[in-house]
Amino acid sequence: MNFRSKYLANLFLLVVFTSNVFATEYVVPAGDVSAYFAKLPKDATYLSFSAAAEYHASGDIVLPRTQYLVIDGKGCKLSLGPASNGFTTPIADQKTAAQRTGDRYTIRDFAAIVGGQKAVDLQATLNSTVINCRLNGQTEVAVDLRFCLMARLENVLVTNPVNRGFLIRCGDWPGANTMNSQSNHTVLEQCRVYCSKTTTTAFTVLNSGGVRMTDCISEGAEADYDLFLSARTDGDEVGYANNAVVKAFTLSNFHVEHRLRKASIHVNMPPKATVQLENIYWNNPIGAPVIHYISGQLNVSDIGWWNPDFRIHTANSVPHINFDACHKALVVTDKPDETGDRAGALYLVGDAAATKKLDLTYVRTTRRAM
Repeated sequence: MNFRSKYLANLFLLVVFTSNVFATEYVVPAGDVSAYFAKLPKDATYLSFSAAAEYHASGDIVLPRTQYLVIDGKGCKLSLGPASNGFTTPIADQKTAAQRTGDRYTIRDFAAIVGGQKAVDLQATLNSTVINCRLNGQTEVAVDLRFCLMARLENVLVTNPVNRGFLIRCGDWPGANTMNSQSNHTVLEQCRVYCSKTTTTAFTVLNSGGVRMTDCISEGAEADYDLFLSARTDGDEVGYANNAVVKAFTLSNFHVEHRLRKASIHVNMPPKATVQLENIYWNNPIGAPVIHYISGQLNVSDIGWWNPDFRIHTANSVPHINFDACHKALVVTDKPDETGDRAGALYLVGDAAATKKLDLTYVRTTRRAM
């Protein structure tokens, strides 16, 4: 082979090699987004919603198998059909889920995703992110994460969800259970839910460990709960949490500014799980308990504002609660009153109150503010 032939051969190999290493960007055309994603080019690594100011998806927007895909809304508005689950990764069974946990997605910068049953319905991913999106009027849940390990939701605003705002949970497909498909170590940062009159729960975390919520807000119309936290495997919230693999949850700098029908924060975690509730601000009397406690090692700290009407309910006659560095108005007495059901702001409720008295052996108050 002469020099020219060798040069051309090497140049061809270089072109082939470089064509396989560069990211491939596509612009999502105007039209039905669901139909476009159904025929998405296999080499796509970056999708730009820059062909129109407004898009529409009649059905599910099914995400492909891929090592990593960026979906950039470019500030557009995306309207979803009433039966749409938005951006979704449907899973047939646990075997498929295990195969797809290597897939990763970033969904970002949508001015609004409006309507649909869900806006984001991610299942079986590792380290996926949803960033800088406003989600309006979903009928089932705005963001649903199932078996999403180390996911991050950042600057996501949910407005007027018909039912729930954020739902973090385990898989519900054949072969999945509450111990093999959890959304562990998911982070929600600077996320907000503005509740509608029909909203049940702003933030829900079920059977998932190491979840952290920081700098989040729940407000708007009256709802059932701001945060529903549970590791009960059968959904029976009368019983104590029984998922032994769930170890921790952290809520920090949480702002509540509306009334509640049932409780602001529901806690039902395993006895050896730590639950950190730090720097929470309830704006006004909320019409319901600020905390409804069933089980778990609950640590309440840095509560700087406490209204005399605020109360903490426990369905467990032997609660394990530490209060640290809270305002002096948050008083839990050393002994219950003559009824045996109340110790300052702490009330024994439910079936336990009918047959038992409060045992405060594991309730402690430290570093009370003066």
